Parts: sequence; structure tokens; C-alpha cells
Amino acid sequence: MDERVVITLFRHGVTEDNKRGAYIGWTNPSISEDAEFADVTDDYDLIFTSDLDRCTQTTKRLFPNRKAILMPLFREILFGEWEGKTYADLEHDKQYQNWVSDPLADAPPGGESFKQFTERIDQGFQALVEQMNLQLHKKVILTTHGGVIRYLLMKYAPEERSFWEWKVPHGSAVELEWKREDLRRDARCTSLRVVPIMEKQNG
Repeated sequence: MDERVVITLFRHGVTEDNKRGAYIGWTNPSISEDAEFADVTDDYDLIFTSDLDRCTQTTKRLFPNRKAILMPLFREILFGEWEGKTYADLEHDKQYQNWVSDPLADAPPGGESFKQFTERIDQGFQALVEQMNLQLHKKVILTTHGGVIRYLLMKYAPEERSFWEWKVPHGSAVELEWKREDLRRDARCTSLRVVPIMEKQNG
């Protein structure tokens, strides 16, 4: 079967906490009033979203008349005791310094390790693909977080890059396309397209 399928990954709109550089994993702020979004079409068979407010609000803004499927497995990494804090708040903390030097090895106190985080995302992605294949849906969208999208790009993009090499601005989207059989066997996608943020119209 050579059928093409698309999964679009959409990063939620910016929050005030994002603007001040705070670590917000499971912290639950709203999107900012001036948040901007990529221009996506409304022809998706299924709409998935992280259950945190900044994602559900973004999804509601993009698809006001559609029902979304909530998926807590696609939350951002849990930063534990560092939730809501900035680099300036933490720079003299020895455990934080160790984590910054190797964030893929250490875990924040009370938070998730990168391994725990990626295992959760893998579980969520498998559930998304199973639901997509159940009725042979061809095009779905997932509103989620920067860390989630970076990991999925690291794992599935045609071009291999490290986690930190992927730049995913708030409100932007990335379209990944597979042959359905390749997606079923968890292979890398065949093509990737960045959906840019819309420029604000004058007036």
C-alpha cells in the first residue's frame, strides 16, 4: 500500500511565562492575548491536543467548531521543583548546573528524566497512530509542546538532527508525511514541511 498520510505537529501559542523564559512543563498558564499562529487548514480527519490549557486554547482558536481528542501523554516534560522558575532563579543551584550541562542524563528534582519523558511520548504517539489507522484517516493534527515536537522530529524527521538542533517557535507547525505502511512500522517520514506563522494584517 502506497497511501500517503500526514501528521501535523503544532506548538501552542506563546504564554507570558514563555516570554519571561520560565520552565513550564505541567504548569498551566493560558496563552497570551497577542499569540500568533501558523495558517493551517481545517481539513483534518482528527484533532489531538495535550490536555494543558495553552494547547487546548490554541486548538480552540484554530478549530473553533471542531471537537479535539485530549491526550495527557503529550504534555511537556515535568520540571518538578523548577516549574515556573527561570535561569536567573536557578543559576546558582548545583543540581540545576548539572542538569543544564547534560539535560538528557539528569532529571529535575521531582520531575521527569528525558528517558521517562520520551517513553511517555512514544506511548502517546503509538496510541495516536493506532487511532489514525483504525478508520484509515489520512490527515491528523496534534497541538502540543516544544519538547514533545523536538523529540518527535528527532525520531521521525527525514533528516537526522539532535533534540536541541530543532527550532520550533510558538504558534508554528510542522507537517510530516509518511507512506501509511512506513508509519505503521514506526519508520522515519518521507517529507517534512514547516508551516510559517501568519504575518499580522494591518488594521
